[in-house]
Amino acid sequence: MRKDVVVLAALTTVSTVVAAVLLVRQWKRRSEQRWRHAQRILRKFARECATPVPKLWQIADDLVAHMHAGLTSTESSLQMLPSCLPSLPTGDEKGLYHGINLRGTNFIIVQARLGGRNSPTTRLRGRSEPISDLYREEIPIPPNIIEASSQELFDWITVELGKFISIQSEGLQGGEKNLGFTVSPTIAEVAASRETAITWKDSLLGDAAGNKLLNELNVAMEKHSVDKRVSALVDDTIGVLAGGRYYSKESVAAVTLGMGTNAAYVESAQSVIKWPDQTPKPEEIAINTQWGNFRSSHFPITEFDTSLDAESSYPGSQIFEKLISGTYLGETVRRVLLKMAQESALFGDTVPAKLAIPYSLRSPDMAAMHQDTSEDYEIIDEKLTEIFEITDSTTMARELVAEVCDVVAERGARLVGAGIVGIVKKLGRLSNRISIITVEGGVYEHYRVFRNYLHSSVWEMLGNERSDNVIIEHSHGGSGASSIFIAASQP
Repeated sequence: MRKDVVVLAALTTVSTVVAAVLLVRQWKRRSEQRWRHAQRILRKFARECATPVPKLWQIADDLVAHMHAGLTSTESSLQMLPSCLPSLPTGDEKGLYHGINLRGTNFIIVQARLGGRNSPTTRLRGRSEPISDLYREEIPIPPNIIEASSQELFDWITVELGKFISIQSEGLQGGEKNLGFTVSPTIAEVAASRETAITWKDSLLGDAAGNKLLNELNVAMEKHSVDKRVSALVDDTIGVLAGGRYYSKESVAAVTLGMGTNAAYVESAQSVIKWPDQTPKPEEIAINTQWGNFRSSHFPITEFDTSLDAESSYPGSQIFEKLISGTYLGETVRRVLLKMAQESALFGDTVPAKLAIPYSLRSPDMAAMHQDTSEDYEIIDEKLTEIFEITDSTTMARELVAEVCDVVAERGARLVGAGIVGIVKKLGRLSNRISIITVEGGVYEHYRVFRNYLHSSVWEMLGNERSDNVIIEHSHGGSGASSIFIAASQP
């Protein structure tokens, strides 16, 4: 009897061990199947996001065609708006200037002294810089002011400007009367989401709505005894272009690449058909392309882009912006990770609730994860915990996160590169002239890998012989400084 019990116990133990081994094998097999499925999602996504050089040229050529069409008032996805600037800087402008950059929920006041690019007033690290006494202040706009009338907004801004000038300009002589005023690309989105009296748009010189806003702004200056005058309200990208032109005659285009995006360039007068009849036409005209709305049949669109567009506040429009700007880069990554979590249990059997929250992954956090060079992806681990409350991610899962970020960033950066090449091609400067492209915005300035992909895409498209003709450089003076160059360029 005792022998039978021992044998039974032994058999039970063996059965338990075998069952445990089978469970472990089943778990490993299931984990491997999930992991392979996550990799299949990534590979499919990467294939659909691919931007080989021939595709980039197709997109660049499409941009050129849309630019031509937009200039001649025919059907185009580009508005190609002539700016209301009578002139661009020559580089000889001197004096103490002030400017305002109006953004989504805040504005920046900037002060700087220009000394002319041929007579630098300061030297920084051995390099001549024709700008000094540079001060800036970022001021949040109260919600009740944003939702108020345009006159109330301008009254409030003017009062804050007066305070700034009285503090920062103490002891400085030669303050010029011209005030630069620029509007960042994201302001239209904010205005569209609020019941505000202002419809922000770029206007042709002489446009009634644009003149009304200019008049209200100057009335506010006079009302609050601020001795400044604004002669033009322009998109911030036009201001970046003006800043580039102040530093070099070969600066022919500008790109803003932050939460929103836009491009502007210098066009010859004979190419611009739509222009107010009674307004003098300068030889060179700064064109606001509004390229965020550019569309091409050659865009590498995926299911994630399609769903993002459909669920956005303006489906079917701003397609280019949704592929390249800071507002959407992180959101695209989040959508890919969510599918992986749902279909392959990338982060465990339960899908993290916060991973389903739209726009919870910002582009700065995406950049931090993408540029994580630690052995175990410690920064990615921190970001997953901080943003999505994912506390038990594996090293393999974190590596997959980095790869998703890389696919999204590379696609976006290479599309920007194609856009830049397209603008230079439209100007006929690819082969025989130097063209400087000035870029402003946090995505370009702070996202190193994105910036490197952008530069390399231009080099790949143009090759060794022509790539030196296109110089891409960061804007001068930093955020908001473009308004200074707008002020300096006015008569």
